[in-house]
Amino acid sequence: MTSVVTAGGISVTIRGAVVDESETVLDRLVSDGVPGSLTSGNANLWGPDAAPLAARRLGWLDLPETSRSLAGRLADPAAEARDAGLDRVVLLGAGGSALAADAMFRTLLRDPDGGASGGTELIVLDTSDPHEVSGVLAGDLDRTLVVVVGESAEAESLRRVFGRAFTEAGLGGAELARRFVVVAEEGSALARAALDAGHHLVHAETDVDSRFGALGARGVVAAALAGVDVTVLLDEASRLARALRQPYDNPALALGAALASSALGARDKLVIADHGSGLGGFAAWAEQLVGGAMGKDGKGLLPVVVESVDAPGFELADDLRRVILGRRPDEPGPGREAGVSVAGPLGAQFLLWEYAVAAASRVIGVDPFAEPGAVQSLESTAALLRSDEGAAPTVVRRPPELVAGAVEVHAPEGALRGAQTLTEVLDLVLEDVPDGGYLAVVAYLDRVGDAAAAGLRPLLAARGAKVRRRPAPVTFGWGPRSLHTVGQYHKGGPQNGAFLQVTGAVTDDVPIPGRPYSLGELQLAQAFGDLRVVRSLGRPAVRLHLRDRGEGLAQLAAALA
Repeated sequence: MTSVVTAGGISVTIRGAVVDESETVLDRLVSDGVPGSLTSGNANLWGPDAAPLAARRLGWLDLPETSRSLAGRLADPAAEARDAGLDRVVLLGAGGSALAADAMFRTLLRDPDGGASGGTELIVLDTSDPHEVSGVLAGDLDRTLVVVVGESAEAESLRRVFGRAFTEAGLGGAELARRFVVVAEEGSALARAALDAGHHLVHAETDVDSRFGALGARGVVAAALAGVDVTVLLDEASRLARALRQPYDNPALALGAALASSALGARDKLVIADHGSGLGGFAAWAEQLVGGAMGKDGKGLLPVVVESVDAPGFELADDLRRVILGRRPDEPGPGREAGVSVAGPLGAQFLLWEYAVAAASRVIGVDPFAEPGAVQSLESTAALLRSDEGAAPTVVRRPPELVAGAVEVHAPEGALRGAQTLTEVLDLVLEDVPDGGYLAVVAYLDRVGDAAAAGLRPLLAARGAKVRRRPAPVTFGWGPRSLHTVGQYHKGGPQNGAFLQVTGAVTDDVPIPGRPYSLGELQLAQAFGDLRVVRSLGRPAVRLHLRDRGEGLAQLAAALA
Protein backbone atom coordinates (compact mmCIF):
# COMPACT_ATOMS: atom_id res chain seq x y z
CA MET A 1 0.00 0.00 0.00
CA THR A 2 1.28 3.48 -0.87
CA SER A 3 0.04 6.93 0.11
CA VAL A 4 1.30 10.05 -1.65
CA VAL A 5 0.56 13.51 -0.26
CA THR A 6 1.58 16.44 -2.44
CA ALA A 7 1.17 20.18 -1.92
CA GLY A 8 3.23 23.34 -2.14
CA GLY A 9 6.03 21.70 -4.10
CA ILE A 10 6.52 18.93 -1.52
CA SER A 11 5.77 15.25 -2.02
CA VAL A 12 5.65 12.84 0.94
CA THR A 13 5.30 9.16 0.02
CA ILE A 14 4.44 6.62 2.71
CA ARG A 15 4.65 2.90 1.96
CA GLY A 16 3.76 -0.47 3.42
CA ALA A 17 2.73 -0.96 7.04
CA VAL A 18 3.64 2.66 7.77
CA VAL A 19 0.49 3.76 5.94
CA ASP A 20 -1.94 2.16 8.39
CA GLU A 21 0.11 3.17 11.44
CA SER A 22 0.45 6.80 10.38
CA GLU A 23 -3.17 7.16 9.24
CA THR A 24 -4.34 6.31 12.75
CA VAL A 25 -2.16 9.09 14.15
CA LEU A 26 -3.16 11.44 11.35
CA ASP A 27 -6.84 11.01 12.18
CA ARG A 28 -6.02 11.79 15.81
CA LEU A 29 -4.18 14.98 14.83
CA VAL A 30 -7.07 16.07 12.65
CA SER A 31 -9.74 15.31 15.27
CA ASP A 32 -7.71 17.29 17.83
CA GLY A 33 -7.70 20.28 15.48
CA VAL A 34 -3.90 20.40 15.35
CA PRO A 35 -3.51 21.86 11.83
CA GLY A 36 -5.52 24.97 12.66
CA SER A 37 -4.17 25.29 16.20
CA LEU A 38 -0.54 24.97 15.14
CA THR A 39 -0.72 27.43 12.26
CA SER A 40 -2.52 29.86 14.61
CA GLY A 41 0.35 29.62 17.10
CA ASN A 42 -1.55 27.90 19.91
CA ALA A 43 1.08 27.49 22.66
CA ASN A 44 -1.08 25.00 24.60
CA LEU A 45 -0.63 22.22 22.05
CA TRP A 46 2.12 20.55 24.09
CA GLY A 47 0.46 20.83 27.49
CA PRO A 48 0.32 23.46 30.23
CA ASP A 49 3.91 22.91 31.41
CA ALA A 50 5.27 23.57 27.93
CA ALA A 51 2.99 26.52 27.14
CA PRO A 52 5.12 29.38 28.60
CA LEU A 53 8.17 28.44 26.53
CA ALA A 54 6.12 27.54 23.44
CA ALA A 55 4.50 30.98 23.53
CA ARG A 56 7.98 32.43 22.95
CA ARG A 57 9.06 29.90 20.29
CA LEU A 58 6.36 29.77 17.60
CA GLY A 59 7.53 32.64 15.43
CA TRP A 60 9.05 30.18 12.93
CA LEU A 61 5.57 29.63 11.50
CA ASP A 62 5.56 33.20 10.16
CA LEU A 63 9.16 33.33 8.90
CA PRO A 64 8.30 32.71 5.22
CA GLU A 65 6.80 36.21 5.27
CA THR A 66 8.48 38.06 8.15
CA SER A 67 12.00 37.17 6.97
CA ARG A 68 11.46 39.08 3.75
CA SER A 69 12.48 42.24 5.60
CA LEU A 70 15.98 40.82 6.05
CA ALA A 71 16.96 41.81 2.50
CA GLY A 72 16.55 45.48 3.39
CA ARG A 73 18.25 45.08 6.77
CA LEU A 74 21.25 43.41 5.14
CA ALA A 75 21.61 45.96 2.36
CA ASP A 76 24.23 48.11 4.14
CA PRO A 77 26.54 45.35 5.39
CA ALA A 78 26.22 43.53 2.07
CA ALA A 79 27.15 46.65 0.12
CA GLU A 80 30.10 47.36 2.40
CA ALA A 81 31.30 43.79 2.03
CA ARG A 82 31.11 43.96 -1.77
CA ASP A 83 32.93 47.29 -1.90
CA ALA A 84 35.67 45.95 0.35
CA GLY A 85 36.00 42.68 -1.57
CA LEU A 86 34.86 40.58 1.40
CA ASP A 87 33.55 37.50 -0.35
CA ARG A 88 34.76 34.91 2.16
CA VAL A 89 32.13 34.65 4.88
CA VAL A 90 32.98 32.78 8.09
CA LEU A 91 30.02 31.88 10.29
CA LEU A 92 30.67 31.48 14.01
CA GLY A 93 27.69 29.76 15.60
CA ALA A 94 26.24 26.48 16.80
CA GLY A 95 23.21 24.25 16.43
CA GLY A 96 20.44 24.39 13.87
CA SER A 97 21.14 27.89 12.58
CA ALA A 98 24.70 27.00 11.59
CA LEU A 99 23.57 23.79 9.88
CA ALA A 100 20.76 25.63 8.08
CA ALA A 101 23.16 28.22 6.66
CA ASP A 102 25.50 25.45 5.55
CA ALA A 103 22.64 23.64 3.79
CA MET A 104 21.55 26.84 2.04
CA PHE A 105 24.99 27.55 0.68
CA ARG A 106 25.77 23.95 -0.29
CA THR A 107 22.42 23.53 -2.01
CA LEU A 108 22.14 26.82 -3.85
CA LEU A 109 25.71 27.99 -4.47
CA ARG A 110 28.08 25.01 -4.26
CA ASP A 111 29.09 23.69 -7.68
CA PRO A 112 29.07 19.94 -8.45
CA ASP A 113 32.82 19.66 -7.80
CA GLY A 114 32.43 21.01 -4.25
CA GLY A 115 33.70 24.51 -4.90
CA ALA A 116 31.82 27.76 -4.50
CA SER A 117 30.13 29.26 -7.54
CA GLY A 118 30.17 32.97 -8.24
CA GLY A 119 33.42 33.47 -6.33
CA THR A 120 31.75 33.47 -2.92
CA GLU A 121 32.57 31.23 0.00
CA LEU A 122 30.81 30.30 3.24
CA ILE A 123 32.77 28.54 5.97
CA VAL A 124 30.79 27.33 8.97
CA LEU A 125 32.83 27.16 12.17
CA ASP A 126 30.74 25.52 14.86
CA THR A 127 33.78 23.92 16.43
CA SER A 128 36.44 24.50 19.05
CA ASP A 129 39.05 22.32 17.33
CA PRO A 130 42.23 24.43 17.11
CA HIS A 131 43.49 22.63 14.00
CA GLU A 132 40.31 23.38 12.06
CA VAL A 133 40.24 26.98 13.27
CA SER A 134 43.93 27.47 12.43
CA GLY A 135 43.23 26.29 8.90
CA VAL A 136 40.55 28.95 8.47
CA LEU A 137 42.74 31.64 10.02
CA ALA A 138 45.49 30.73 7.57
CA GLY A 139 43.15 31.55 4.69
CA ASP A 140 42.74 34.93 3.08
CA LEU A 141 41.81 37.26 5.96
CA ASP A 142 41.83 40.21 3.52
CA ARG A 143 38.64 38.74 1.99
CA THR A 144 37.03 37.58 5.23
CA LEU A 145 33.79 38.78 6.78
CA VAL A 146 32.81 37.16 10.10
CA VAL A 147 29.18 36.55 11.06
CA VAL A 148 28.58 35.83 14.75
CA VAL A 149 25.32 34.07 15.63
CA GLY A 150 24.39 33.49 19.24
CA GLU A 151 26.37 33.25 22.44
CA SER A 152 27.55 29.65 22.50
CA ALA A 153 30.99 28.95 23.95
CA GLU A 154 32.28 28.28 20.45
CA ALA A 155 30.92 31.50 18.92
CA GLU A 156 32.11 33.67 21.80
CA SER A 157 35.59 32.14 21.85
CA LEU A 158 36.03 32.34 18.09
CA ARG A 159 34.81 35.94 18.00
CA ARG A 160 37.73 36.80 20.30
CA VAL A 161 40.15 34.72 18.23
CA PHE A 162 39.17 36.38 14.95
CA GLY A 163 39.24 39.82 16.54
CA ARG A 164 42.86 39.27 17.54
CA ALA A 165 43.73 37.83 14.10
CA PHE A 166 42.34 40.90 12.33
CA THR A 167 44.19 43.20 14.73
CA GLU A 168 47.46 41.36 14.14
CA ALA A 169 46.84 41.72 10.40
CA GLY A 170 46.86 45.50 10.86
CA LEU A 171 43.14 46.23 10.96
CA GLY A 172 41.75 48.74 13.40
CA GLY A 173 39.00 51.26 13.99
CA ALA A 174 36.12 51.28 11.53
CA GLU A 175 37.90 48.84 9.21
CA LEU A 176 38.06 46.26 12.00
CA ALA A 177 34.49 46.94 13.11
CA ARG A 178 33.01 46.32 9.68
CA ARG A 179 34.60 42.87 9.50
CA PHE A 180 31.92 41.58 11.91
CA VAL A 181 28.18 41.16 11.46
CA VAL A 182 26.45 40.09 14.67
CA VAL A 183 23.05 38.38 14.81
CA ALA A 184 21.54 38.72 18.27
CA GLU A 185 18.30 39.50 20.04
CA GLU A 186 17.67 43.14 20.81
CA GLY A 187 18.91 44.07 24.27
CA SER A 188 21.03 40.94 24.72
CA ALA A 189 24.59 41.09 26.01
CA LEU A 190 25.88 40.15 22.57
CA ALA A 191 23.83 42.89 20.90
CA ARG A 192 25.14 45.49 23.37
CA ALA A 193 28.73 44.34 22.80
CA ALA A 194 28.25 44.57 19.04
CA LEU A 195 26.92 48.12 19.26
CA ASP A 196 29.78 49.16 21.56
CA ALA A 197 32.31 47.74 19.09
CA GLY A 198 30.65 49.37 16.08
CA HIS A 199 29.81 46.07 14.38
CA HIS A 200 26.85 45.66 12.07
CA LEU A 201 23.99 44.30 14.18
CA VAL A 202 21.08 42.32 12.78
CA HIS A 203 18.35 41.69 15.31
CA ALA A 204 17.30 38.06 15.65
CA GLU A 205 13.67 37.19 16.23
CA THR A 206 12.77 36.99 19.91
CA ASP A 207 10.17 34.27 19.31
CA VAL A 208 12.34 31.87 17.31
CA ASP A 209 15.13 29.61 18.53
CA SER A 210 18.07 28.13 16.67
CA ARG A 211 16.58 24.65 16.31
CA PHE A 212 13.38 25.79 14.55
CA GLY A 213 14.75 29.00 13.06
CA ALA A 214 16.22 27.87 9.75
CA LEU A 215 14.43 30.63 7.82
CA GLY A 216 14.99 33.29 10.46
CA ALA A 217 17.84 35.75 10.89
CA ARG A 218 20.02 33.21 12.73
CA GLY A 219 19.93 30.83 9.79
CA VAL A 220 19.70 33.24 6.88
CA VAL A 221 22.11 36.15 7.46
CA ALA A 222 25.42 34.39 6.80
CA ALA A 223 24.06 32.55 3.77
CA ALA A 224 22.62 35.77 2.35
CA LEU A 225 25.90 37.63 2.80
CA ALA A 226 27.63 34.76 1.00
CA GLY A 227 25.33 35.31 -1.99
CA VAL A 228 22.37 33.00 -1.39
CA ASP A 229 19.13 34.43 -2.76
CA VAL A 230 17.01 34.04 0.36
CA THR A 231 13.87 35.17 -1.49
CA VAL A 232 13.94 31.88 -3.40
CA LEU A 233 13.88 29.92 -0.13
CA LEU A 234 11.09 32.04 1.32
CA ASP A 235 9.00 31.69 -1.84
CA GLU A 236 9.42 27.90 -1.65
CA ALA A 237 8.34 27.88 1.99
CA SER A 238 5.41 30.20 1.33
CA ARG A 239 3.97 27.85 -1.25
CA LEU A 240 3.93 25.05 1.30
CA ALA A 241 2.64 27.31 4.10
CA ARG A 242 -0.70 27.64 2.34
CA ALA A 243 -1.33 23.91 2.81
CA LEU A 244 -0.39 23.69 6.49
CA ARG A 245 -3.84 24.60 7.77
CA GLN A 246 -5.46 21.77 5.82
CA PRO A 247 -6.42 18.59 7.70
CA TYR A 248 -5.66 16.42 4.67
CA ASP A 249 -3.56 16.98 1.55
CA ASN A 250 -1.07 18.39 4.03
CA PRO A 251 2.38 16.77 3.50
CA ALA A 252 3.79 18.22 6.73
CA LEU A 253 0.99 16.72 8.80
CA ALA A 254 1.41 13.40 6.99
CA LEU A 255 5.14 13.38 7.75
CA GLY A 256 4.45 14.34 11.37
CA ALA A 257 2.02 11.43 11.70
CA ALA A 258 4.60 9.04 10.27
CA LEU A 259 7.27 10.28 12.69
CA ALA A 260 4.91 10.08 15.66
CA SER A 261 3.63 6.60 14.83
CA SER A 262 7.22 5.40 14.65
CA ALA A 263 8.17 6.94 17.99
CA LEU A 264 5.05 5.51 19.65
CA GLY A 265 5.79 2.02 18.37
CA ALA A 266 8.83 -0.18 18.28
CA ARG A 267 10.58 1.76 15.52
CA ASP A 268 12.37 4.42 17.55
CA LYS A 269 15.25 4.91 15.06
CA LEU A 270 14.85 7.08 11.98
CA VAL A 271 17.40 6.22 9.30
CA ILE A 272 17.87 9.12 6.87
CA ALA A 273 19.52 8.61 3.49
CA ASP A 274 19.86 11.10 0.67
CA HIS A 275 19.20 9.71 -2.80
CA GLY A 276 19.79 12.45 -5.30
CA SER A 277 17.84 15.21 -3.56
CA GLY A 278 20.42 17.88 -4.35
CA LEU A 279 19.95 19.24 -0.84
CA GLY A 280 23.55 19.44 0.34
CA GLY A 281 23.88 19.31 4.12
CA PHE A 282 20.14 19.06 4.71
CA ALA A 283 20.25 15.63 6.36
CA ALA A 284 22.48 17.04 9.11
CA TRP A 285 19.99 19.84 9.75
CA ALA A 286 17.06 17.39 9.87
CA GLU A 287 19.07 15.21 12.25
CA GLN A 288 19.50 18.02 14.77
CA LEU A 289 15.81 18.94 14.55
CA VAL A 290 14.41 15.42 15.02
CA GLY A 291 16.88 14.38 17.70
CA GLY A 292 16.90 17.63 19.64
CA ALA A 293 13.19 18.41 19.57
CA MET A 294 11.82 14.92 20.20
CA GLY A 295 14.53 13.31 22.36
CA LYS A 296 13.52 13.90 25.98
CA ASP A 297 11.59 12.39 28.87
CA GLY A 298 12.83 8.97 27.76
CA LYS A 299 11.01 9.33 24.43
CA GLY A 300 11.80 10.33 20.88
CA LEU A 301 13.31 9.23 17.60
CA LEU A 302 17.03 8.73 17.09
CA PRO A 303 17.99 10.08 13.65
CA VAL A 304 20.62 7.89 11.98
CA VAL A 305 22.12 9.66 8.96
CA VAL A 306 23.77 7.21 6.57
CA GLU A 307 25.89 7.92 3.53
CA SER A 308 23.51 6.45 0.93
CA VAL A 309 20.80 3.85 0.47
CA ASP A 310 23.61 1.33 -0.14
CA ALA A 311 25.56 2.21 3.03
CA PRO A 312 26.00 -0.23 5.92
CA GLY A 313 23.21 0.37 8.40
CA PHE A 314 20.52 1.43 5.96
CA GLU A 315 19.19 -2.12 5.91
CA LEU A 316 18.85 -3.39 9.45
CA ALA A 317 16.17 -4.84 11.69
CA ASP A 318 12.48 -4.00 11.85
CA ASP A 319 12.94 -1.51 14.69
CA LEU A 320 13.96 1.11 12.12
CA ARG A 321 11.96 3.52 10.02
CA ARG A 322 13.75 4.63 6.88
CA VAL A 323 13.38 8.02 5.21
CA ILE A 324 14.69 8.80 1.74
CA LEU A 325 15.39 12.40 0.77
CA GLY A 326 14.88 13.15 -2.90
CA ARG A 327 13.21 10.02 -4.28
CA ARG A 328 10.24 10.50 -6.58
CA PRO A 329 7.24 8.32 -5.71
CA ASP A 330 7.43 6.42 -8.99
CA GLU A 331 11.22 6.10 -9.21
CA PRO A 332 12.63 2.55 -9.40
CA GLY A 333 15.88 1.44 -7.84
CA PRO A 334 17.40 0.97 -4.37
CA GLY A 335 15.63 2.40 -1.38
CA ARG A 336 12.05 1.89 -2.55
CA GLU A 337 11.42 -0.20 0.54
CA ALA A 338 11.88 2.87 2.74
CA GLY A 339 8.82 3.66 4.81
CA VAL A 340 8.84 7.34 3.91
CA SER A 341 10.22 9.32 0.97
CA VAL A 342 10.31 13.11 0.88
CA ALA A 343 11.00 15.28 -2.16
CA GLY A 344 10.88 19.03 -2.66
CA PRO A 345 12.93 22.25 -2.63
CA LEU A 346 15.05 23.36 0.32
CA GLY A 347 12.97 26.29 1.60
CA ALA A 348 9.83 24.15 1.74
CA GLN A 349 11.75 21.26 3.32
CA PHE A 350 12.79 23.45 6.24
CA LEU A 351 9.19 24.39 7.00
CA LEU A 352 7.93 20.86 6.30
CA TRP A 353 10.18 19.22 8.87
CA GLU A 354 9.70 21.93 11.51
CA TYR A 355 5.92 21.55 11.30
CA ALA A 356 6.12 17.74 11.21
CA VAL A 357 8.39 17.53 14.25
CA ALA A 358 6.24 19.98 16.21
CA ALA A 359 3.13 17.90 15.44
CA ALA A 360 4.87 14.61 16.25
CA SER A 361 6.12 16.01 19.56
CA ARG A 362 2.55 16.71 20.59
CA VAL A 363 1.54 13.13 19.85
CA ILE A 364 4.35 11.53 21.86
CA GLY A 365 3.97 14.05 24.69
CA VAL A 366 7.21 16.06 24.73
CA ASP A 367 7.99 19.77 24.66
CA PRO A 368 9.82 20.32 21.35
CA PHE A 369 11.42 23.57 22.50
CA ALA A 370 12.98 22.48 25.81
CA GLU A 371 16.63 21.33 25.93
CA PRO A 372 17.26 19.87 29.39
CA GLY A 373 19.78 17.27 28.23
CA ALA A 374 21.83 19.72 26.18
CA VAL A 375 22.03 22.04 29.18
CA GLN A 376 23.49 19.22 31.28
CA SER A 377 26.53 18.92 29.02
CA LEU A 378 27.03 22.68 28.82
CA GLU A 379 26.96 22.94 32.60
CA SER A 380 29.38 20.05 32.93
CA THR A 381 31.79 21.76 30.53
CA ALA A 382 31.50 25.05 32.39
CA ALA A 383 32.30 23.31 35.68
CA LEU A 384 35.50 21.86 34.21
CA LEU A 385 36.59 25.24 32.86
CA ARG A 386 36.02 26.81 36.27
CA SER A 387 38.21 24.23 38.03
CA ASP A 388 41.48 25.37 39.55
CA GLU A 389 43.58 22.96 37.51
CA GLY A 390 41.89 23.67 34.19
CA ALA A 391 40.22 21.28 31.83
CA ALA A 392 43.24 19.75 30.10
CA PRO A 393 45.08 18.44 33.22
CA THR A 394 41.81 16.99 34.54
CA VAL A 395 41.48 14.74 31.51
CA VAL A 396 45.06 14.01 30.49
CA ARG A 397 46.15 12.78 33.92
CA ARG A 398 43.74 9.86 33.77
CA PRO A 399 45.88 6.91 32.61
CA PRO A 400 44.62 4.94 29.64
CA GLU A 401 43.43 1.37 30.10
CA LEU A 402 45.25 0.39 26.94
CA VAL A 403 47.73 1.94 24.52
CA ALA A 404 47.93 0.56 20.99
CA GLY A 405 50.29 2.50 18.76
CA ALA A 406 48.90 6.00 18.33
CA VAL A 407 45.64 5.22 20.11
CA GLU A 408 44.95 5.43 23.84
CA VAL A 409 41.84 3.69 25.15
CA HIS A 410 40.15 5.36 28.15
CA ALA A 411 37.36 3.39 29.80
CA PRO A 412 36.00 2.71 33.29
CA GLU A 413 38.05 0.20 35.23
CA GLY A 414 37.28 -3.35 34.11
CA ALA A 415 35.21 -2.25 31.11
CA LEU A 416 37.68 -3.69 28.59
CA ARG A 417 37.40 -7.18 30.08
CA GLY A 418 40.90 -8.21 29.09
CA ALA A 419 40.87 -6.80 25.55
CA GLN A 420 44.42 -6.37 24.25
CA THR A 421 43.95 -5.04 20.71
CA LEU A 422 41.96 -2.25 19.10
CA THR A 423 39.86 -4.80 17.23
CA GLU A 424 38.94 -6.48 20.52
CA VAL A 425 38.16 -3.11 22.12
CA LEU A 426 35.91 -2.05 19.25
CA ASP A 427 34.13 -5.41 19.25
CA LEU A 428 33.44 -4.94 22.98
CA VAL A 429 32.07 -1.46 22.29
CA LEU A 430 29.68 -2.96 19.74
CA GLU A 431 28.72 -5.84 22.02
CA ASP A 432 27.90 -3.44 24.85
CA VAL A 433 25.13 -1.76 22.83
CA PRO A 434 21.85 -2.88 24.46
CA ASP A 435 19.37 -4.84 22.35
CA GLY A 436 17.22 -2.28 20.58
CA GLY A 437 19.81 0.41 21.30
CA TYR A 438 22.41 2.27 19.27
CA LEU A 439 26.09 3.24 19.17
CA ALA A 440 26.88 6.96 18.92
CA VAL A 441 30.34 7.90 17.67
CA VAL A 442 31.34 11.48 18.44
CA ALA A 443 34.66 12.81 17.12
CA TYR A 444 36.14 15.94 18.70
CA LEU A 445 38.47 16.47 15.77
CA ASP A 446 39.08 18.62 12.69
CA ARG A 447 36.25 18.10 10.17
CA VAL A 448 38.64 19.01 7.33
CA GLY A 449 42.01 17.62 8.32
CA ASP A 450 40.54 14.59 10.10
CA ALA A 451 37.68 13.97 7.67
CA ALA A 452 38.55 10.27 7.62
CA ALA A 453 36.94 9.99 11.08
CA ALA A 454 33.51 10.03 9.44
CA GLY A 455 34.44 6.75 7.79
CA LEU A 456 34.26 5.07 11.19
CA ARG A 457 30.46 5.01 11.03
CA PRO A 458 30.05 2.64 8.06
CA LEU A 459 33.01 0.54 9.24
CA LEU A 460 31.48 0.09 12.69
CA ALA A 461 28.04 -0.58 11.21
CA ALA A 462 29.48 -3.28 8.96
CA ARG A 463 31.53 -4.74 11.82
CA GLY A 464 28.50 -4.78 14.08
CA ALA A 465 26.61 -6.86 11.56
CA LYS A 466 29.31 -9.52 11.99
CA VAL A 467 29.91 -9.51 15.75
CA ARG A 468 26.37 -8.97 17.02
CA ARG A 469 23.44 -11.33 16.87
CA ARG A 470 21.29 -8.33 16.04
CA PRO A 471 23.08 -5.38 14.37
CA ALA A 472 22.72 -2.00 16.06
CA PRO A 473 22.38 1.39 14.35
CA VAL A 474 25.58 3.46 14.40
CA THR A 475 25.48 7.25 14.29
CA PHE A 476 28.36 9.66 13.74
CA GLY A 477 28.71 13.27 14.81
CA TRP A 478 31.41 15.90 15.18
CA GLY A 479 32.00 17.43 18.57
CA PRO A 480 31.15 19.95 19.89
CA ARG A 481 28.49 20.28 17.15
CA SER A 482 26.72 17.22 18.55
CA LEU A 483 26.25 18.90 21.94
CA HIS A 484 23.82 21.34 20.32
CA THR A 485 22.14 18.84 18.02
CA VAL A 486 21.52 15.16 18.86
CA GLY A 487 23.24 15.57 22.23
CA GLN A 488 19.79 16.32 23.64
CA TYR A 489 18.57 12.88 22.52
CA HIS A 490 21.67 11.18 23.94
CA LYS A 491 20.80 12.43 27.42
CA GLY A 492 17.02 12.79 27.23
CA GLY A 493 15.84 10.07 24.86
CA PRO A 494 15.47 6.36 25.57
CA GLN A 495 18.47 5.30 27.64
CA ASN A 496 19.67 2.53 25.37
CA GLY A 497 22.73 4.14 23.80
CA ALA A 498 26.41 3.28 23.98
CA PHE A 499 29.04 5.90 23.21
CA LEU A 500 32.42 5.95 21.50
CA GLN A 501 34.18 9.28 21.78
CA VAL A 502 37.30 10.16 19.79
CA THR A 503 39.64 12.97 20.79
CA GLY A 504 43.01 13.93 19.34
CA ALA A 505 46.34 15.42 20.29
CA VAL A 506 46.70 19.15 19.69
CA THR A 507 49.95 20.10 18.00
CA ASP A 508 49.22 23.78 17.39
CA ASP A 509 46.85 25.22 19.99
CA VAL A 510 45.08 28.57 19.72
CA PRO A 511 44.83 30.84 22.79
CA ILE A 512 41.54 32.62 23.43
CA PRO A 513 42.05 36.31 24.21
CA GLY A 514 40.64 37.24 27.59
CA ARG A 515 40.18 33.62 28.67
CA PRO A 516 42.45 31.47 30.89
CA TYR A 517 42.12 28.50 28.55
CA SER A 518 42.88 27.76 24.90
CA LEU A 519 40.69 26.32 22.17
CA GLY A 520 42.27 22.93 22.70
CA GLU A 521 41.45 23.04 26.40
CA LEU A 522 37.90 24.19 25.68
CA GLN A 523 37.46 21.34 23.21
CA LEU A 524 38.75 18.76 25.68
CA ALA A 525 36.51 20.17 28.42
CA GLN A 526 33.50 19.89 26.11
CA ALA A 527 34.39 16.29 25.27
CA PHE A 528 35.06 15.23 28.83
CA GLY A 529 32.08 17.16 30.20
CA ASP A 530 29.73 15.35 27.84
CA LEU A 531 31.38 12.00 28.59
CA ARG A 532 30.89 12.59 32.29
CA VAL A 533 27.16 13.21 31.79
CA VAL A 534 26.50 10.07 29.71
CA ARG A 535 28.47 7.95 32.18
CA SER A 536 26.49 9.44 35.05
CA LEU A 537 23.38 8.11 33.31
CA GLY A 538 24.84 4.61 33.43
CA ARG A 539 25.58 4.42 29.72
CA PRO A 540 28.64 2.48 28.45
CA ALA A 541 31.15 4.98 27.09
CA VAL A 542 34.72 4.59 25.83
CA ARG A 543 37.06 7.41 24.81
CA LEU A 544 39.76 6.87 22.21
CA HIS A 545 42.51 9.49 22.28
CA LEU A 546 44.68 9.78 19.18
CA ARG A 547 48.27 10.65 20.04
CA ASP A 548 48.77 11.20 16.32
CA ARG A 549 45.52 11.99 14.53
CA GLY A 550 46.30 10.68 11.07
CA GLU A 551 48.08 7.57 12.26
CA GLY A 552 45.42 6.87 14.89
CA LEU A 553 42.54 7.09 12.41
CA ALA A 554 44.39 4.75 10.05
CA GLN A 555 44.85 2.28 12.90
CA LEU A 556 41.16 2.37 13.76
CA ALA A 557 40.17 1.81 10.14
CA ALA A 558 42.56 -1.14 9.91
CA ALA A 559 41.20 -2.60 13.15
CA LEU A 560 37.68 -2.56 11.71
CA ALA A 561 38.56 -3.78 8.22
